[in-house]
Amino acid sequence: MSKNSDESNLVLSSRIRLARNIDKVPFPIRIDEEKGKELIKDVENVFYISPEIKEDYITNYLWNLDEVTDNSFLEKHLISPRLINNYKKSAFILNKDQTVSIMLNEEDHIRLQCITAGLNLEEAFKDANKLDDIIEDKLNYAFDENLGYLTACPTNLGTGLRASVMIHLPVLSMSKEITQLYNAVTQIGMTIRGLYGEGSNADGNVYQISNQISLGVTEEEIINNINAVVNQIINQENIAREHLLKNRKYELEDKIFRSLGILKSAVLMNSKECLSLLSNVRMGIEMGIINDISSQTINELFVSLQPATLQLLVNKKLNDKERDLERAKLIREKLK
Repeated sequence: MSKNSDESNLVLSSRIRLARNIDKVPFPIRIDEEKGKELIKDVENVFYISPEIKEDYITNYLWNLDEVTDNSFLEKHLISPRLINNYKKSAFILNKDQTVSIMLNEEDHIRLQCITAGLNLEEAFKDANKLDDIIEDKLNYAFDENLGYLTACPTNLGTGLRASVMIHLPVLSMSKEITQLYNAVTQIGMTIRGLYGEGSNADGNVYQISNQISLGVTEEEIINNINAVVNQIINQENIAREHLLKNRKYELEDKIFRSLGILKSAVLMNSKECLSLLSNVRMGIEMGIINDISSQTINELFVSLQPATLQLLVNKKLNDKERDLERAKLIREKLK
């Protein structure tokens, strides 16, 4: 690969999510709207304790949000489909940078998640732990000496921690080696999912790798295990890229620059095609083949060109064709 290649940028983001429940309060599926809203207020009362937090965070109540806004937050991985389904009794606390989201009355009472750029689970855990301590200092969590934090789903028992990394694996996807990777990762208690988690496709060749087990292991062990696996996968992807560059250099460069040309000139662009072409361009950036566009620009386009977020950007509802038109326009402006 080129001396200007940036293999470390294969990881788009890292996320730590903590699942917590209030002691002696039924799980969200068992409480009504009134009790759900009371619980939200209880969490707010203990969380908003300092001027800094009041300045940096705001609560979004799902019952006050429209469908497009809901879906935009979903596209940014800040909330989940389940939180939306519970909209009559759910909310989430969000910071200004949109790197922290505390979902209230999702599957559990509290789903606290912190997101960082690149491979940096340690920093995300440090931030999540601080916020978790603020809440736990005033509210009693459901906890058992043997089972750890009690959660609605048994797979989250123990630490209640889910560590996940979003990673770009275009060549492993092309070579079909991704299937072998699925099988290998599953055997060691981890999972690989698509761009939007369970049941979703790996659009743009972006995958989420996360732990499946949180009982019987410490937070540090979970994070160390994920880091080790992700580094192995990065190494596999880089080896596959080197092989492709050595044996099919011109075809690879043609694929990358052809994709960039289409993105810079297309008049209509649907979501699926857009993510596929952006993946090719991102690969070119990571391999040092493209030097005048940043990975950050591509990351921003990955999110801003999704249907709901795009409609919020142009501040109007769009049909499919109008979305494709606006999407192509935004890409041309961003890449010119």
